[in-house]
Amino acid sequence: MSETSKPGNFITQIIDKDSENGKHGGKVLTRFPPEPNGYLHIGHAKSICLNFGIAQRYQGQCNLRFDDTNPEKESVEYIESIKRDVTWLGFEWKEEPKFASDYFDALFEFACELIKKGKAYVCELNADEMREYRGTLKEPGKDSPYRDRTAEENLALFEAMRDGQFPDGEKVLRAKIDMASPNINLRDPIIYRIRHVHHHQTGDKWCVYPMYDFTHGLSDAIEGVTHSICTLEFQDHRPLYDWILETLETFHPQQIEFARLNLNYTVTSKRKLKQLVDDGHVEGWDDPRMPTISGMRRRGYTAQSIRNFCERIGVTKSDSVVDVGMLEHAVREDLDANANRAMVVLNPIKVTLTNYPEGKEEIFTVSNHPKNEDAGTREVPFSKHLFVDQADFAEVPPRKWKRMTPGSAVRLRGGYVITCDEAIKDENGNVVELLCRYDENTLGVNPEGYKPKGVIHWVSAEHALDAEVNLYDRLFNHESPDAKHEDKTFLDFINPEALTVASNAKLEPSLLNAEPGVGYQFEREGYFCRDLNAERLVFNRTVTLRDSWAKIEAKGK
Repeated sequence: MSETSKPGNFITQIIDKDSENGKHGGKVLTRFPPEPNGYLHIGHAKSICLNFGIAQRYQGQCNLRFDDTNPEKESVEYIESIKRDVTWLGFEWKEEPKFASDYFDALFEFACELIKKGKAYVCELNADEMREYRGTLKEPGKDSPYRDRTAEENLALFEAMRDGQFPDGEKVLRAKIDMASPNINLRDPIIYRIRHVHHHQTGDKWCVYPMYDFTHGLSDAIEGVTHSICTLEFQDHRPLYDWILETLETFHPQQIEFARLNLNYTVTSKRKLKQLVDDGHVEGWDDPRMPTISGMRRRGYTAQSIRNFCERIGVTKSDSVVDVGMLEHAVREDLDANANRAMVVLNPIKVTLTNYPEGKEEIFTVSNHPKNEDAGTREVPFSKHLFVDQADFAEVPPRKWKRMTPGSAVRLRGGYVITCDEAIKDENGNVVELLCRYDENTLGVNPEGYKPKGVIHWVSAEHALDAEVNLYDRLFNHESPDAKHEDKTFLDFINPEALTVASNAKLEPSLLNAEPGVGYQFEREGYFCRDLNAERLVFNRTVTLRDSWAKIEAKGK
């Protein structure tokens, strides 16, 4: 489905009306403006799909712009990771990525213009005094004692700030608006602060840096952004966005807010995600347990499934929490249609076919995908000694058991029907080997009299690949780990079973050539992909086969 044919939302309705009225000459220019202070997460994916998707829908343009106004917390690593994530999701920017720091000279001049207009002043209140003077949601603030300095004095002080004559925190530049405003964002907000710190783009040129609220709107204006699409937390900041642009009498983009993506069983605060990384709770920003785009990519989520998910949840102005099962369903749906099948035994137990000739081998040709003939076939070797999964055998089977048990027959996927005759145990009573018989007349057929109870997967022991398989689950075991909990933090809800490792897994030999990151369905086990980082043979579970959301959707139809 092309972008133009996809259903609209309240934002596209606004743009449609603007186009009908000839606003901006029908031009549509959006932007995706991440701060390079961490890796992008699933919430950013929604914003990426929205901003770049709208540009595609209207044959417009979306700028990738880094809001790099806080160099102490930013790095080139984060910048490069953001570029990779946007590209991987399937979007591209027409020009070179932009940086707020590209506009530092212009922003400084805009600040000087505010001072000359009597709309900004240098303030020397410390942080505690600033909070005291600011007031509360119920009480107005108080004017700073430095509020009535002359424009000349403020301009001289601001230039001295730029020239490095004051230490960090000694002075700030504040917009002069209204300390009694019911909107606390308009109570003379700070628009510049002193930071003697090296910047990853501008080096040591600057020791004063603009604040986000000052930078964002003016960067939009400089670039000619027509529709500045933000999440709802910026709604109360819009009056400041408008005040700055109107006071400076510059181009005025329209800010539109939408509800951010909130997922249960998930934390998306970059500060908390960084804490998970820094404190060693995960192995890095791209740990497959993380809700980062890079983590989901390494786990095996596809770009298409994430785009489908973002489209499915829609764009609204009401905050809500989306069930993470809906995201997992989108991943399963895409992988079910596109992932080739393979046989892998995660917890192997040996099977010996007592009546199969020693040294004999056969090659079975099996389809790569049961619903897609274009996926082709692969060859699977068969021999006297096999591995099957421990979970597929029971000496005393429960009701409705359809797998292996002494005296009953099962079919090997793509192969023969076999019957278990005996279970060999070790000194501790654990089953270590199954002695079975195969019927050479059952390859691909069920002769009369045979009623195998089920079909199980297997791997030839002589040809099996040894591999490590990471069985990933949700990182948190509480549906609202980020909410306020008495005497607990989000770290207390880390799921201890978020990662278990099948270190003795046996794989069919075709998986030796598996391309890292490409999804497979391991028959009857789930969806997996070869790890992007490991040099040895390591596979990560992307998602299990069970799909509760598919059942929920079916009930709703």
